[in-house]
Amino acid sequence: MGRLELLQTLTGHKGIVWNVSWHPQGKVFASCGEDKIIKLWSKEGQDWTMKTVLVDGHQRTIREVAWSPCGNFLASASFDATTAIWDKKSGQFECNATLEGHENEVKSVAWSPSGQLLATCGRDKSVWVWEVAGDDEYECEAVLNAHNQDVKKVAWHPSLDILASASYDNTVKMYKEDSLDNDWSCVATLQSHESTVWSLAFDKTGERLATCSDDRTVKIWKEYRPGNPEGVIVDDKESVWKCVCTLSGYHTRCVYDIAWCPKTGLLATACGDDIIRIFKEPDNSDPNAPTFELVSTQLNAHSQDVNCVTWNPMGNEELLSCSDDGEIKIWKYSE
Repeated sequence: MGRLELLQTLTGHKGIVWNVSWHPQGKVFASCGEDKIIKLWSKEGQDWTMKTVLVDGHQRTIREVAWSPCGNFLASASFDATTAIWDKKSGQFECNATLEGHENEVKSVAWSPSGQLLATCGRDKSVWVWEVAGDDEYECEAVLNAHNQDVKKVAWHPSLDILASASYDNTVKMYKEDSLDNDWSCVATLQSHESTVWSLAFDKTGERLATCSDDRTVKIWKEYRPGNPEGVIVDDKESVWKCVCTLSGYHTRCVYDIAWCPKTGLLATACGDDIIRIFKEPDNSDPNAPTFELVSTQLNAHSQDVNCVTWNPMGNEELLSCSDDGEIKIWKYSE
């Protein structure tokens, strides 16, 4: 069994902390919450300290923050129906672009691996794809209305311009742009959860997706790409995503977030029962019917719902979490 060691507890937000996001280099992270502000934290010696407070970007709760792959931009999604883009071209972080279009709360924002596209989603049941059109300019590429309920989360494939979204309608949708007419469309619907899908995460290859739900389960999906009898992949046919593993019986309440560590393959979950759980796939796991073992259970990780978990991208097994209790915690996983 492994263990999570608490390295530090950070306070500073007033009210719920909804989300934390690592800078790509893993030496800085951003946090946001219902106090309408963003805090940037970095390490001094052994301790993380708050370095910058970003204010006046939003009028209501900030639900999610996301760093661009180059690390020069930070996007923030808010219940005020806007997404703000921050950068420090002037020498300090400023909001230099605001994306408008959603009818109400924006729930999630994510950058594509190239950094040229942004996705947002919200309570208005839509997913928007934005293109970086120039300096501080963003154009709407597509408005996707494949879901029939509130869309909770968007995430990009780690290397391709393929987008996934999770919704209150119990499904996950996959989208991509048609190379012929440049139109974005839904190319797959993943159905197996029995209640709201709160979050999702691709593995490092992008061939598998982990999802978590209000139904208290985690599901692992695998992409199967169609081929002809000779085994040659046929590009003009859409791949099929199949649920190859369901982790049930571990969580006692809604699972709000899931994070797949790209370096170690460890899965972390954030749950409404105040617990962080770590799952590991054994070396002999069958790719078509994988198994995951619960290797760490951190009881009372927070005093209220755990809203978000995210692994340090540098692979040092540091894990961030945040909660309704207003705290951010930094953990270290070890075996």
